[in-house]
Amino acid sequence: MIMNRLLSQFLKQIPSFVTRYPLQWRPISLSSLPFLQPSPMEYHTTLQSETPHQIKASTPAYLLLGTCKTPSSLQKVHALLIVHGVANDLLFLTKLVSLYGSFGQLRVARKVFDKIPNPDLYSFKVMIRWYFLNDLHSETIMCYRCLRKCLRETDDIVFSIVLKACCELRDVGEGRKVHCHIVKAGSPDSFVLTSLVDVYAKCGEIDSARGVFEEIEDRNVVSWTSLITGYVQNDLPEEGLILFNKMRGSLVDGNPYTLGSLLTGCGKLGALHQGKWLHGYMFKAGINLNSFLATALLDMYVKCGSVKDARSVFDEFCTTDDLIPWTAMIVGHTQCGQPNEALKLFADKRQANVLPNSMTIANVLSACSQIRDLSMGMSVHCLATVHGLEDADVKHALIDMYAKCNLMKDSWYMFNTIYDKNVIAWNSIISGYAQNGYALEALKLFHQMTLESVSPDAVTLVSVISACASISAVKVGSSLHAVILREGLSSVNTYVGTALLNFYAKCGDVRCARKVFDEMGVKNEVTWSSMIRGYGMHGDGEESVALFNNMLKDNVELNEVHVTVLLSACSHTGNVGEGWKYFSSICREHNFEPSMKHYACMVDILARAGKLEEAVDIMEKMPIQPDISVLGAFVHGCSLHSQFELGEAAARRMLEMHPNEACYYVLLYKLYASDGRWDKANEIRSLMKERGLSKSPGWSSSDRDGG
Repeated sequence: MIMNRLLSQFLKQIPSFVTRYPLQWRPISLSSLPFLQPSPMEYHTTLQSETPHQIKASTPAYLLLGTCKTPSSLQKVHALLIVHGVANDLLFLTKLVSLYGSFGQLRVARKVFDKIPNPDLYSFKVMIRWYFLNDLHSETIMCYRCLRKCLRETDDIVFSIVLKACCELRDVGEGRKVHCHIVKAGSPDSFVLTSLVDVYAKCGEIDSARGVFEEIEDRNVVSWTSLITGYVQNDLPEEGLILFNKMRGSLVDGNPYTLGSLLTGCGKLGALHQGKWLHGYMFKAGINLNSFLATALLDMYVKCGSVKDARSVFDEFCTTDDLIPWTAMIVGHTQCGQPNEALKLFADKRQANVLPNSMTIANVLSACSQIRDLSMGMSVHCLATVHGLEDADVKHALIDMYAKCNLMKDSWYMFNTIYDKNVIAWNSIISGYAQNGYALEALKLFHQMTLESVSPDAVTLVSVISACASISAVKVGSSLHAVILREGLSSVNTYVGTALLNFYAKCGDVRCARKVFDEMGVKNEVTWSSMIRGYGMHGDGEESVALFNNMLKDNVELNEVHVTVLLSACSHTGNVGEGWKYFSSICREHNFEPSMKHYACMVDILARAGKLEEAVDIMEKMPIQPDISVLGAFVHGCSLHSQFELGEAAARRMLEMHPNEACYYVLLYKLYASDGRWDKANEIRSLMKERGLSKSPGWSSSDRDGG
């Protein structure tokens, strides 16, 4: 054994050591061992020009230290060296510091370091290095300060390590001090300046980072990447992309880290075109798509809304046992409204050996929430419990999942398991109560939230305002509006502004709703449709039409909701001409394919106006089979205009086509009841009982209007 052979050689040389260094050979008690007894730290401001009794690194004693593979073997050899008086030499002590540091025993390493009478630059460098490698960044900086106090010299390696520690701590103040030391020392290399760029960038001082970058003469890919990453991390991705073009102009090719940062920037910007160009650049440059790059590319496609491309990257380049891209793909499907795909991927047998993390579980639960899949949600809950994956994000997702599945008791239970409730937890439970029709409970919880000094955010306000709208709580809603105005949220947050105008419209104050609409800085598709619906709800068809035209002038992309609310407004006001005109022109000029909802609205407009023959004509020419919404609108019109026979014929025709659909029985029952033919109505009820059909909620125009 190497250790035994070296130990034997070392012991044989002891007599010659005693002769050469007699002062070192005196009895030492075990209590003086540095790893058993603490020693006061002493620093010397003067450095001797020559270290006495230095033993060369080639001696068996020094080589013996190199054979120590465990902390216990190192302690034994250390004790032996102390007993024989060899461990007081600078070289041996520095080596011991390094070895204890490599085993993670930094306290012992520091005690040994403090035994060095006059530590030199190399000794300090070893101590600083092991502090940093063991993630003791504050201690790294403190040791550097001691170095500055004890010695006048330093070097670029020390500067780089200390700057990295400042970076990890986000300590820009200490970074600036080190910057001054670097300037004073003069002639820093590019590696040190790049580390300085990294410090300033990660601490949010991007202009200072750019200033240091401009001082680097021999910029390499690491220098460019540090500043590019800094721009992206400081929400200036456009600047990062511009800098990448300058980098290529300087004939410097990007590495995987450069491209990873740029892809993140494209994701933040939603810049799909630039992201695809970078994807092509990687292939041209021959850069292998490893797990890191594949995940960055996948994430970029997801954030740019191109889930299909993201899935292609996942299927082609990601291994079946890699957690990070698997989770990223599940997140992508969930966030882009593809919950079934997310659940299918989660249950894929090819990933059976991959243990999910909290992010995976939270997003799978979110997918369950979207499709109200309680069974799957409860199974995932059990999985999370078994594997101890119940952090705050998972609990928030569980609150939402149970609330979406109308299990408010379970949702409330999960909420109460959270000890330190943040705004996300409160949002989840308040939203759950509001969406399940428990508006008063939602408002009480909001009050409790404010009592516990948790500041509401935009999500909270949207849920609470919606709760106020559902019960026409005008005073509470108006008070919230005052708070929102004070914070300036209604003009800058589209969702808050839209919730407010919905609130006023549902409470009958269209004037205030329009005022909120006009004051909003940014309006999305939901904002426009909400305001158009608001006018329609209160019989102001002209304003609905005028606002719809303004929306088209503002180049807002037309969707089916806009058309539905416009036609509903025309229906409520009996404006047959305008309704038919827009229905025809939208289909013709915008290449718009009407859905069942649009046909139902158009039939309702005609039937309400008594134009039943034209309504029949539309139903016969529909490219799709009319459903209960279309037929219901027609039968309702027949009832309004006492055309019961026509309505009965249509209803019975649908009943023959769908004998097991309860909704058509209910429709016919209501028609007979409105005509006073209770014998026929009772026959329909009896027929439903015979066929085992339960009465489902009847069709109403409010269903078609979207509430």
